[in-house]
Amino acid sequence: MSKPKGPKPALAVLAAGIGSRYGGMKQIETVGPSGEVVIDYSVFDAIEAGFGRLVIVIRRDIEETFKAVIEPHFAGRIPHTYVYQELSDVPDGFAAPTDRAKPWGTAHAVYACRHEIKEPFGVINADDFYGKASFKVLADKLRQFSAADNRYCMAAFVLRNSLSDHGPVSRGVCRVGGDGLLEDVTEHQQIERAGSGARCLLEKKPLTLTGDEPVSMNLFGFTPTFFDHLEREFRGFLPAGLKNPKAEFQLPTVVDTVIHQKRATVEVVMSPERWLGVTYPEDKPLVAAGIRALIDRGVYPADLWGKAR
Repeated sequence: MSKPKGPKPALAVLAAGIGSRYGGMKQIETVGPSGEVVIDYSVFDAIEAGFGRLVIVIRRDIEETFKAVIEPHFAGRIPHTYVYQELSDVPDGFAAPTDRAKPWGTAHAVYACRHEIKEPFGVINADDFYGKASFKVLADKLRQFSAADNRYCMAAFVLRNSLSDHGPVSRGVCRVGGDGLLEDVTEHQQIERAGSGARCLLEKKPLTLTGDEPVSMNLFGFTPTFFDHLEREFRGFLPAGLKNPKAEFQLPTVVDTVIHQKRATVEVVMSPERWLGVTYPEDKPLVAAGIRALIDRGVYPADLWGKAR
């Protein structure tokens, strides 16, 4: 097997969420037969796909608990470092709010990596299971980028492959041009299954979806130039965001703005995988069953890290 070309990209792992719908730290919920959590399978697949190191975004209040679970799994297997998503991390000229507890959102989590990442990099959510093929298509594309490029990529999922059976979810529904470039991504909340398709519950007019739409699962590939876009958009978000304790600075929204302003392009590569994730407590046994099925098919060893040594 020939070795992949290009330098190894980094992988930013967004693990600072508070899990309000789940009711706890879903980032470290056990879903594998040997004590594995979802992030274990993502990192296992990322190593195999050719990612060179991890930058893990957490909150300081979960640091001790998170590291107690994660460090025994990753130590010695892949270089990794931690950065912290903090409400006080705002651009010069702004002051952190005193009436907010919730993190600023996924775009701010990536913003927290700006001093640590100098190479092309992928982005994943710690509590989403993306599958081997997703990491391979993302890594292969990232190795084609240079650090100075203003072209990015996104591994998209088919909507019906990304829904929970236990309640509505938020998804960035994408429109892709004939050239394979992302034309827009619209964040919709409260999307649920409806027959073979889906529907969005929060629209003023009923929004019916076929289920075939490509959607963003925060599985993006960027270069360090993206941090400049984040800085600019965060400055634009904060005047109103500081007044709303529930406002979130979300990654798909920033990506959508950047492509509409023609500041960068985003190539969409489709993942054939079925998403698994722990949005709700009822999702956990479904995720565990999905992983068990993959183990039975020989995709993963039953003792993920024990047999990976």
